[in-house]
Amino acid sequence: MPKENGAATHAFWLAGRQATGETTLDVTSPWDNRLVGQVSVPTDAQVEEAVAAAYAVRDEFAATPAHVRAAALDHVSKRLAERTEEIAGLISAENGKPIKWARGEVGRAVSVFRFAAEEARRFNGGEAQRLDTDLGGQGRLALTRRFPKGVVLGIAPFNFPLNLCAHKIAPAIAAGAPIILKPAPATPLSGLLIGELLAETELPAGSWSILPVSNERMPALVQDERLPVISFTGSEKVGYAIMDSVPRKHCTLELGGNGAAVVLADWASDADLDWAATRIATFSNYQGGQSCISVQRVIADASVYDRLLPRIVAAVEAQVTGDPSDDRTDVGPLVGEDAAKRVEAWVEEAAGAGARVLTGGKRDGAAYAPTVLADVPQDTTISCEEVFGPVLTVRRVEGEAAAFAAANDSKYGLQAGVFTHDLQTAFRAHRALEVGGVVIGDVPSYRADQMPYGGVKQSGVGREGVKFAMDDYTYERVLVLTGLAL
Repeated sequence: MPKENGAATHAFWLAGRQATGETTLDVTSPWDNRLVGQVSVPTDAQVEEAVAAAYAVRDEFAATPAHVRAAALDHVSKRLAERTEEIAGLISAENGKPIKWARGEVGRAVSVFRFAAEEARRFNGGEAQRLDTDLGGQGRLALTRRFPKGVVLGIAPFNFPLNLCAHKIAPAIAAGAPIILKPAPATPLSGLLIGELLAETELPAGSWSILPVSNERMPALVQDERLPVISFTGSEKVGYAIMDSVPRKHCTLELGGNGAAVVLADWASDADLDWAATRIATFSNYQGGQSCISVQRVIADASVYDRLLPRIVAAVEAQVTGDPSDDRTDVGPLVGEDAAKRVEAWVEEAAGAGARVLTGGKRDGAAYAPTVLADVPQDTTISCEEVFGPVLTVRRVEGEAAAFAAANDSKYGLQAGVFTHDLQTAFRAHRALEVGGVVIGDVPSYRADQMPYGGVKQSGVGREGVKFAMDDYTYERVLVLTGLAL
């Protein structure tokens, strides 16, 4: 790769091969604004070439033997593991994520590609169904298999620039669906690196492209009829605008959250409260709070509130902020200064309305100090919207029913955490909470990459998690066999 101003210029991936366009995009570090790299941007003609190639190869790719797709996915998984330190450094540099969290992201992507390889090997074995349950079906058998709906357009966000690209690419390859991936303009380097590893495999040319186009060019891709499946992770506003613009396409939308951690009365020992406070502090601030399932709201039973609150404040104050390349750093900068200014404005609005700022509340460029608020009016922006920053609110409630009602008092419904020891309470929470996932004895921020992940209400539609994304990318087709001696 050529060097300009001391930083590498990265080609993009067009139908499985490297290509360069006519312009470049600078990628800068949110920590110190240094130039991390330059990315070549595809021209309109090159985007058209990538889409045409994916569309042309769709039948061939769907018929690719499972062992070919599985071997490619296994290869990417192994190569990611081999290059963990290098890739973690790249994530940290372009995203501002502390290096220890970046290493964890690489490890998750390793697992995603491994899970996809496993699913590719067992996918589409088919389900046989006897049809002779009625007289007219005598001698008939239905065999149902799944087939790709067509080319997938994957649109990835900045906050997990490697793993959320993996969650678009790996299930598509496993299912035999060609994919066009658009990484986030702020963090395209990690997604492009996946292309390096895919290029080492024997996947058909045209079955994948990684195109770092601007957000302004996204509507043309969204509208393209050759891309019938859209998998988007990002903001509620953009996600629903996409869905509204293409009502006849299949859209999977992984959108925002306002994650609640509910601490109930039986979670009352000193050890219990220490654990809850530590987990809440860690996962309200990891990734700079820039995770859809970070802890934004703590809802505590009145019987434990006064003992829990000072523990949370102390645990938040123990979070180490600073240089994301330092192994000791827990909390780095947000993705940019504008994001930090927005968080600052929301906290100031809440404080002006009567909220108490118990710690934090300070901005330094793109960094915002880990912050705890109490007595926050429920009509303030920070109560109603997704803060996507290192800020949490703590609220006192009376009893389980009030706690669950408070958790549901949000337009979002992604995941919730419930700290309880009682199995019956856990099942009541599972029934009562209007979210896509309930985590018992921990924060809402837990995600295993093979489990179904997604939300309800304004948190989106559809599910990720490799097998579940493969279901989204495919449809059932039935084959009826006749004249059989069943």
